Amino acid sequence: MRDFQESFSVAAMCRVMSVSSTGYYEWLSRPESKRSQEDRALKAEIIAIHEKSRRTYGERRIKDDLADKDKNVSRQRINRLMKEAKLVCKTKRKFKATTDARHNKPVADNLLERDFHRDQPNQAYVGDITYIQTREGWLYLSVFIDLCSRAVVGWSMSNRMTATLVTDSLEMAMWKRRPKADLLVHSDRGSQYVSERYQSLLNDNDFVCSMSRKGNCWDNAVAESFFHTLKTELVHHEDFQTREEDQQAIFEYIEVFYPSFST
Repeated sequence: MRDFQESFSVAAMCRVMSVSSTGYYEWLSRPESKRSQEDRALKAEIIAIHEKSRRTYGERRIKDDLADKDKNVSRQRINRLMKEAKLVCKTKRKFKATTDARHNKPVADNLLERDFHRDQPNQAYVGDITYIQTREGWLYLSVFIDLCSRAVVGWSMSNRMTATLVTDSLEMAMWKRRPKADLLVHSDRGSQYVSERYQSLLNDNDFVCSMSRKGNCWDNAVAESFFHTLKTELVHHEDFQTREEDQQAIFEYIEVFYPSFST
């Protein structure tokens, strides 16, 4: 009886589709095409990359990740397979600047001049500050990034946005990397970066100070981009109860998660 019902259903479906029953069964028995096999394997790899990125990577960054594995796949194909797998990226939010340049202290020229590429490590660092909201109040994060690897080489966190915040993060970078004299250190014109404590740290180690032009965030685009990524991939999808909880998550992101994706 079940065989009869199945045959009847197939016959009815074939009439609707205007195909013969013989043609339908031939189609069912046809081996999977090479393209379909490749799509199935590629989809599994895309899902793995998407999950590893904490569901933040879109087709552009997945394409880059596949390219690192010598797999040249178009963004259109990746987008199609992501839709088939129902992969959705976390949404983005706007970034808000935090540093205050309203002071009368001397500032440095923009020696970096938006040249964000270096062939060797410890030639140029860029630094910036951002804020993260918790139920206890604000937590401020200062970082320094090496322009060669785009890795965060120094960072510090505090509930106050002071000169100590930025000097602590630069001192971490110095302790980890041991940069030599003439290291170019770029930042914005915020009061923390023109402070006597920060400037003394640069001068004592013969580092070269560079600062963005007033009100021009693009002069420090690499640091801005890192904070945007941090907030998109982590901060905006969490509800931190305490600063300690926030600090632990930021630590894990910078030291464990982010280095595996920085280039």
